[in-house]
Amino acid sequence: MTTLRAPFTTLALRQAVYCVAGVVSAAAILAVPAVVPALGVLFLWATGALSRRPAPAVAPVFLVLFPLTIALLVVLAAPIGRAMGAVHRRLAERLLSVHMDAPPPRRALITDGPGWRAVGYALLKVPLAIPQGYGAFCYVFGVVNLSYPVWWPLFRNHPAGTRLGPVWALTPFGTIGTRTFAGTFLIAAAGLAMLLVAPWLMRAGTTLDLAAMRRLLGPRGLAERVRELQVTRARAIDDAAAMMRRLERDLHDGAQIRLATLAMNLGMATEKLGADGPPPDLAQARELVALAHRGAKDALADLRDLVRGIHPPVLDNGLGDALATLATSSAIPVAVHLELPDRPAPAIETIAYFCASELLANAAKHSRATRINLGVVRSGEHLTVTVEDDGIGGAKPDGPGLSGLAHRIAVVDGRMRVHSPAGGPTRVEIELPTHV
Repeated sequence: MTTLRAPFTTLALRQAVYCVAGVVSAAAILAVPAVVPALGVLFLWATGALSRRPAPAVAPVFLVLFPLTIALLVVLAAPIGRAMGAVHRRLAERLLSVHMDAPPPRRALITDGPGWRAVGYALLKVPLAIPQGYGAFCYVFGVVNLSYPVWWPLFRNHPAGTRLGPVWALTPFGTIGTRTFAGTFLIAAAGLAMLLVAPWLMRAGTTLDLAAMRRLLGPRGLAERVRELQVTRARAIDDAAAMMRRLERDLHDGAQIRLATLAMNLGMATEKLGADGPPPDLAQARELVALAHRGAKDALADLRDLVRGIHPPVLDNGLGDALATLATSSAIPVAVHLELPDRPAPAIETIAYFCASELLANAAKHSRATRINLGVVRSGEHLTVTVEDDGIGGAKPDGPGLSGLAHRIAVVDGRMRVHSPAGGPTRVEIELPTHV
């Protein structure tokens, strides 16, 4: 069923558009060697040198023009390569949902390493365009060939006995011609075969393309690592500042007001029960003491919730018990699967718990799911938290909820993968190190 459904998904259409763009890029790159002589001939024709001067007089002009044009192309190669690389990164993000970080900014023209790597990627697009073009050809002409039995009765409805010329169809093995309606079904069968194989050809082409893109168009090695650390450090500082603001706001708006009200009620009760003066009003005193008691309990509840938001006490017994408790409070039935031979670092346990809590809350709000699977597996130095539901899908990694999680786990070099096609199911995997 997956093979039959693959050509008719939006992913296949996006891959086809990306492959066509790759073929166009390769064609443009192949046209570059023809630019230099064409410019030379155009210059000589515009100046009239071709018609008015003999060949010995034209040769010196061309010998000067040719090296100048080559030098200009060398100077402009790196900036052009960077521009083409930026276009392909945007295409990969828009069409294939693959984000690729940009390389460091340019510091020199000739010695621009990322720019020359982008030139290398542009040259590599020529062989990469072969599987991409082949897959796009099968996808487009597979649809065209499938349509032959549909339009034949509309446009080939000639009287009986009329001899018609053949109608040709393009296939990977050459052309197929037919003069009869029955022959169109052979073309349609070839089109169906082309359409079924096209997604796998396009996937192979785009996989190779993305591998080359990651190698040549993004930041490399130490520069990439330094940049990641700078970004995660900034996010950690922002998260810490936001948490401090939230704690201050919660204390000011919650527990502090309740404790102030408690002190005021107790003070008023003390006045009512004063040692001197008229007899105390016991009814009002009891009411004030009851209000103070209720306020004390509310303040304790606020402080308890505040502490739970910083570090859930249930984590003291381990991540397994904490997630089991979290699952019982979910509005949607949750099946928990744990493989934790030993405990990770306390900071990692806290992050994993809050990630699972956030994902379960998102599923309850948006997924319309009937069941959720929550899995936590420790393998070597990695802890993987997986939340999968049977809902309607459509979760976006760049949405406010999931992007916030991605930023939080990036502080400890965590990674998040989201698979949520329209119609579901949704599967989110968060990979964390076991030690900070």
